[in-house]
This record gives sequence, structure tokens and C-alpha cells, in this order.
Amino acid sequence: MTDAQRTPTQIDAIADAWVDTAAELSPGLATYIGRFEYNDRLDDFSPEGHERAYQAARATLAALQAAEPSDEVDVVTKADLAGDLQLDIDLHEARSHLRDLNVIASPAQDIRSTFDLMPTATVEDWSVISARLKAVPAAIDGYIETLRSGIAEGVVPARRQVTEVITQIARYTADNGFFATFAGEAAPEEGNLPASLARDLTDNANAARVSYDGLAAFFSTELAPAANDKDAVGRDLYALHSRRFLGAVIDLDETYEWGIEELARMVAEQESIAREIKAGASVEEAVAFLEADESRKLHGTDALQRWMQETSDRAVAELGKTHFDIPEPIRRLECMIAPTNEGGIYYTGPTDDFSRPGRMWWSVPEGVNSFDTWRELTTVYHEGVPGHHLQIAQAVYNRAELNSWRRLLAGSSGHAEGWALYAERLMEQLGYLDDPADRLGMLDGQRMRAARVVLDIGVHLEKPRLDGTGTWDAGYALDFMRRNVNMSDEFIQFEVNRYLGWPGQAPSYKVGQRIWEQIRDDVAEREGAGFDIKRFHMRALRLGGVGLDTLRMAILDA
Repeated sequence: MTDAQRTPTQIDAIADAWVDTAAELSPGLATYIGRFEYNDRLDDFSPEGHERAYQAARATLAALQAAEPSDEVDVVTKADLAGDLQLDIDLHEARSHLRDLNVIASPAQDIRSTFDLMPTATVEDWSVISARLKAVPAAIDGYIETLRSGIAEGVVPARRQVTEVITQIARYTADNGFFATFAGEAAPEEGNLPASLARDLTDNANAARVSYDGLAAFFSTELAPAANDKDAVGRDLYALHSRRFLGAVIDLDETYEWGIEELARMVAEQESIAREIKAGASVEEAVAFLEADESRKLHGTDALQRWMQETSDRAVAELGKTHFDIPEPIRRLECMIAPTNEGGIYYTGPTDDFSRPGRMWWSVPEGVNSFDTWRELTTVYHEGVPGHHLQIAQAVYNRAELNSWRRLLAGSSGHAEGWALYAERLMEQLGYLDDPADRLGMLDGQRMRAARVVLDIGVHLEKPRLDGTGTWDAGYALDFMRRNVNMSDEFIQFEVNRYLGWPGQAPSYKVGQRIWEQIRDDVAEREGAGFDIKRFHMRALRLGGVGLDTLRMAILDA
């Protein structure tokens, strides 16, 4: 990374102004990037709130289109931000916000999860948390208003997502659920919590619980009866969501066929390694053999958290000496057990000033208390270093070259998740998965991601089933995943429900990896004997998060 400070341009100013606008429009997003001035508020999920965001995107796009790039950094910023804003506009005009409900990334979860990233060290921090808790009922009321507009217009989510989120809300609002325990366990590191603030926290948390129960009642009595019976969203809406998650336009039918081929390749590779683990064993027999090995197990979330942290710290220390330039602020990564039980594993980036470090989170489902290290080793590399943390924190760190939008908000799931899968394979090539059991675990994840390409496009485009018995639907999708993934059934059911309600996101991992590898191979072919993979990696990561079409342009057209 260069230490020379680039002179900001007109396009930088537009991009920076958009970050300010986005933070004001979405206080939850502001919290995520470390802009804490809006921490006492929540997003306006009402129709009026969505209209304000839509008009702001249109105004910013117009200003951006009128500006001329001053250098190559500007060329990338203009191309990527313009594409992002246009997609925001297209999705709004497609009325996708009127049906915004799924089991993992919709306002139903976002309102709650924004509290996970708030500072809690001081009495003042808890005072701000109390104010944000007080804002929950208004946020939920606005969300209900938008979903009611969707009902009136016949733009509604699938019924499966509605019923699953009702179950989630019951966990949030239980006597031992998130809101009760979060307020009840308030304990600043500095000073004692005043009695008046403790009462306010309890009262506001209870009001949030009541409001969430009201949301569940609305789902049960109004939204569920009006919801779609089908999980499929159809080709047109799916294409928009695919663009959102990839930052690229792909041929959906070609990608579906490639996914089938890639899945077969992953199965063959797994079968070969299974025979290394146990002579003559099938994949299922090798998995059973490993699952019976107590030396490869962790029991309890405390043991899981410690193992994650030790594994991550070791990867940072070793890779920082050899294969990547890792600045000091990036070397801190916290491994966390999430305060929910939804089944997801995810990463949250550092704040702009690195006062809150990057974090790897594991939301462990209820009843799951043992974990296989051979299966999860690659997960730590995926979420940490050289995966998400190196990629995202590197962009945050690159203040000398990149404006705040490029460092904090730009990017796509395909860029981030594609890199993380690319990083898993890189760790295999670097010798970190020499144990056949660890390679089998990595391939288990890679096979799952290939299966998701086929499942996601298959379900949402209602393609013919692979067995020729009809078209893809939820039941066939669940059976397909059970046959292709060695995970607990709790995880598999959550995963399938996630794909059904979040179209285009699941394929972005494997398709993103495919595009990353294509770009690397194109550069290697062009540079021949002079190709340096470390230089390629750092050059690509220095761009920050971008859509994959922008990444291809920035690397191959430079």
C-alpha cells in the first residue's frame, strides 16, 4: 500500500457525501461502519422512508454522471457507485421493499441486530442504547406500514418466510430472549448504572418486546394469509437480486449448468479424499469416522470461541510474515459467539478508526453443543485471514487512496464471499489443509456452495428437477441439500429457508470465486513468467470492495 495521500477529487466528494446521506438515512448502517452519531435512532422502514432513500439515490446518481474522472481511482469509483445507485433505483421501482422479509437479512432481523455492534463500555453508551430501544416501536410500525402497502398491491413475500420469522420473533421476545437478557445484563465497564437508567432500559426493552410481539401478530393475522404460496421469485426479480449480490451480470442458464458440473467435480474430489482418510470409504463413511474421533471435537461454545481465536491469531501471525502485507490495525480480529441462535456464521468489519475491530460471529443453534474442528477450520480462514477480515479491513485501512464510500460501503457479496472461497483454496495451496480431514471439511463447504448455485437458480427460476420428476420446489431443495451437505439438520433447514427467502445471495459465493479465479488466470496468462501472485492479491485488495464487473475492468483494463 502506498503511503502517499491522494488529493480528493469531485467524484470523491460525491462519494463521501453519499456515505453521509446513507448514514443519516440508515442509522443501522451507520453503526455498522462506526458512525455513532445516529446510534440513538433506527432506520425509517416506512413507505416515506423508502421514498426518501430512492430520491436521494437518484439525486446522487445524477451528480455522479455529470462528473468527469480525474484519475484511475475516480474511474473505478464512478463505475461502481453508479452501478450500485442504479441498482438501488431499479429494486425500488420493482417494489422489492414491499416484500422485504426473510429469515436472515430483512428489517425483522436488522432492527434487533443493530444492538450487537453498539458500544457498551460506559454509562453514556447504555443511555444511547436505551434511546435506541425506545425507537424500536416506531421502526416496527413503519415496517408494518410498508408491508401493508405490499399486501394492498399484491407484492408480498413467501408464506414460508413469514412463518419462520414468527418463530424467530418468539425467541427474541421470550423471558430469556434477546431483549430481556440484553437489558437485564447491562453492566458498563466504567462506573455503575444509575437506577433511573436501569429502569429506562427495562421499560424500553419491554416496549421493544411488545412491539416485536405486535409484529408477529401482524405476520400471523394479516401477512401470512396474503403471502405467496410459491417460494420462487421468477426470472426478472431474480436477475435484479443476482446483480445486487454479484455486482455483475451473468447468464443465469449457463451458470446453472456450470453449477451442476462444479458440484460433480466437488463430489469426485471429496470421494478421492474420503479414501485417503479410510481405505475404501465413501464420503459418508469418512465423515462418520471423523465424527467419532474425539480428538477432533470441541464441546461447548466457550471451547469453540477459544479455538476460533487461537486459529485466527496463528493465521494472522504466519501469513503476515510471508504472503500478505498486514498492517498492525488489521492484525486484531475478535472471534465471538453471537447472542442469537439462528445458525449463521458471519463477519462484521471494523469501524473506520479500528476502535471496534473486525469480528467473526457464530450464531449457534439451540441444542448444538459439539463442533468438529476438521469441518470448521476452513470457516475460520473464510471469515478471518486471508478471507473476509483481510479483504474488508484492508479496504478500511487504505485511507491514503480511497474515499470513505470505497473503504466502508462499496462492494458486493460476490466480491467478498467469492474472495473468501478463493481464500479457502489458497490456504489449501499454502499447506494449511494438508491433513486430509481438513481438506474434506473444506470441500464439504465448497460442495455446499456449488450445490447452492444449482438449488438457488433452480428454485427461483422453477427449472426442471435434476431427476426429471417435475420442477424445483422447497421440498426437493431440502432433500437435495441433505444429500449434498454433511451438517446437522438444524443448519440445513435454516440454510434452505435462507436461500428461499434471499434470492441470488447463496450463488454469489461460488460464482464470485469463479470470477476471482478467472481474473487471476487472465492476469497470469497476460503477464507470463512475470506473474507474482502476492502482487496480484495486494493490487486487487487495495481496490476495496467493488462489484465483480468493476473488479474485472479495474484489473484487466488497467
